[in-house]
Amino acid sequence: MLNFDMQGTERMIRKGLQAGISPVDIVKNGLTPGIEKIGDRFGRGEAYLPELMQAAQIMKAGVGLLEPMIKGSKSMNEKSATRILLGTVQGDIHDIGKNIVRIVLETAGFDVIDLGVDVSVEKFIQAVKEVRPAVIGLSALLTTTLPLMGRIIASLEHHGLRKSVKVIVGGSSVSQEYADSIKADAYGIDAVDGLSKIKTLIS
Repeated sequence: MLNFDMQGTERMIRKGLQAGISPVDIVKNGLTPGIEKIGDRFGRGEAYLPELMQAAQIMKAGVGLLEPMIKGSKSMNEKSATRILLGTVQGDIHDIGKNIVRIVLETAGFDVIDLGVDVSVEKFIQAVKEVRPAVIGLSALLTTTLPLMGRIIASLEHHGLRKSVKVIVGGSSVSQEYADSIKADAYGIDAVDGLSKIKTLIS
């Protein structure tokens, strides 16, 4: 991935599977660190937007290759009644991190409803009323969209829904301090940490 080699990345994924590495571990320890390193380069001005987009396409292709195997795992067939609502907040169209979170949660047996990207406050509230999730996962990559997370939580309170649902936030621009400031119930550093935090929230 660091060399923007899609065929090479897919070849290494298949080698990993043949060697007995689990699909989740390949996402967690291979693809995710790769995209994060390229994201760091972009943040430092050492990589350009076309390179970041190319890396994102490689990431999506890799996850797409692994997703059927992850969904076919034993834990996927032991569905939990616990429903999780995910979405990237309005003004932000980044979905790689959110998609990894979704796959990890589905692998763990959760019933995940993904609202996609650029999701408005109103759409989140309507979805909460309709599907009654136990947990909402809010994602944001751009610092300019962070205030939407706080607005969603405030709107949940306004509509009398806050006590019935837990809120976890995540994304490269999010921190524990910010999560605390908007009264989120948890902050997930990455997909695996998010899974652990969600299990704690619903226990």
